[in-house]
Amino acid sequence: MMKTKEDLIAVCGMNCRICVAYFGYALSGKKSKNPCIGCRARDKYCAFIKKRCEKAYKKEVDYCFECEDFPCKILEKLDKGYRERYKMSMIDNLNFIKENGMKKFLESQEEKYKCEECGGVICVHNGKCYECGYCE
Repeated sequence: MMKTKEDLIAVCGMNCRICVAYFGYALSGKKSKNPCIGCRARDKYCAFIKKRCEKAYKKEVDYCFECEDFPCKILEKLDKGYRERYKMSMIDNLNFIKENGMKKFLESQEEKYKCEECGGVICVHNGKCYECGYCE
């Protein structure tokens, strides 16, 4: 199992390591030609936050919780969708990091998304382990 690293935690609090795009697939289940390498690594506009937030775009904040507007309307909208569809909250992730530090957050993510069959990583979007095929 590959360990989640700090550079795989996006400005919005998403753990890119558990994202379907990072595994190399689209939400439809179709294999992607160009798997995502993570928001920070590719340093592109995030589809949700970075292209709509000047502070994130200009790298004035590393994480949304560093902003005086946290949580902003953009993040709240993204978070609401993730809570409803995937039972995961970016706002909760960011608050955890702020209160407990990155090391503890990474440890908690490793445990939460660990495949009980092979020890691989479970995808937040579909509950699938792409290492062994196990589905929650």
